[in-house]
Amino acid sequence: MSGKGVGSAHQANYLFMKKCVQSNPVVPIQQQWLMSMLALVPQPLMEGKDRELLIEKLLGEIIRDFEKSMRRCVVRSVLIKPDVKGLEDEEEAPLPLSPLGLDFSSPWHKRFVQAKKRILSNLHILHPTMKTLLDFGYAELSTFLIADFLSFRLKGPIDCESLKTDISLSCSKAEEKILNTWYQRVISLFTQEAASSGVNLDQLDSFYSCVATLMTNQLRDLLIRNVEAFVKLFDPEDSSCLPLFKMELIIGEKHVEFYPSFQELEEAILYVVNRIGQTLQNVQTVHSWLAGGMATLRTELPTHVIVWATSALKKVIRDNLEGPKEYFENYVGRYGWLVDGTAQARIERFEAEQHSFGEYTAFIDEFFALKKEIMSLPEVIHFPMICLNCEDLKQGLAGNAKAFAKILMDRIVANYREENEKICREFEAIKERALKVPESTEEMVETIAYIKEVKAKGLQDLSLRIKVNDGYFILYLSPDL
Repeated sequence: MSGKGVGSAHQANYLFMKKCVQSNPVVPIQQQWLMSMLALVPQPLMEGKDRELLIEKLLGEIIRDFEKSMRRCVVRSVLIKPDVKGLEDEEEAPLPLSPLGLDFSSPWHKRFVQAKKRILSNLHILHPTMKTLLDFGYAELSTFLIADFLSFRLKGPIDCESLKTDISLSCSKAEEKILNTWYQRVISLFTQEAASSGVNLDQLDSFYSCVATLMTNQLRDLLIRNVEAFVKLFDPEDSSCLPLFKMELIIGEKHVEFYPSFQELEEAILYVVNRIGQTLQNVQTVHSWLAGGMATLRTELPTHVIVWATSALKKVIRDNLEGPKEYFENYVGRYGWLVDGTAQARIERFEAEQHSFGEYTAFIDEFFALKKEIMSLPEVIHFPMICLNCEDLKQGLAGNAKAFAKILMDRIVANYREENEKICREFEAIKERALKVPESTEEMVETIAYIKEVKAKGLQDLSLRIKVNDGYFILYLSPDL
């Protein structure tokens, strides 16, 4: 048989055997695998009637591809494609052989062990004493609060100076307690010989530097947590623990003002953050304590924490002062003219003009009405963060209103006295004329005519003027003065 005939026979045999192998049944793809694939597809992409049809189509394609791949794998496992002409387009190449002769030794292991030993000799944080120190810190400091911040609200309204005093006292007591408990345990730990066991003499400095760093981090974390706890009291979403501060509206020099001022209140609140940051700033390092030095731990608050706390508190303070500010502006708009000189100028202008008794009484009644209105206002106004006391302001404004009414009353009294003196002089004149002995018949006739005129008109005018003056007197006896 020629070479061409042999090649054709090989080709025919290979194709026949391939067909037989491919016709054998294969294990179908498991349904669980399909479900796992679908679980990776976002749900929105699977919604809709068209999408369901598309999914079914894709699953069918996956199943067909799986079966095709399995058959190709079986063919590759069973048959070896002969190197003859006509089979160039057949894809079934033999399966790759398992790798032979690979080096599975571990030349790096020795270097790894050496590096690990070197790390252990220099990475002092892994020393057993450090773990003990860490446990001390967690037990003593993890839940320690410098002050009972949650009780601020329960204490009721507090003034700025009391807040400063309380937080200063709390910080001092907290520092003393920490130094007498946690710090003493730390010193006791490092006075034992086992504390630095395994540490070479030339590594003691770095070892104690690691100790100082760990202690610094523990104390600094304590301060940061306390600052965060204080700032949390001012959470805009939860005002249940918001501290309540005393403020007053008082009369200053020709104006109404807050006491303390907004600036003083803000400074008092920010003082708490600063005072916490000043706590535990003179804690001696262990190495310094053992060697009799003066070095201390660097436990100051990080700048970013101070900036964050200051910014957050200022915003909350500003928001919570909007209510008191609006109330203040309403007060000033209605009654500020009683203290800013406007009322005094009105009275001076009124007195310089000519006004009747009725106009005077109307003006006086205006001040009396203001006084009554002011005294009816509430003494204390409650806001979420501010307890605003207005008693001094009420008394001051009411006193001013009464004083201005008194000025007008004094002017009326002066007019009353002057008018009474005029009436008395006129009565004296009538008396003298009536009691004068006439020296002639002509004078007698004139006296009789004068008396008749006085009876007919003069006495009536005087009686009317006396009645008007009685009104002045009744007003002067008013209980509002």
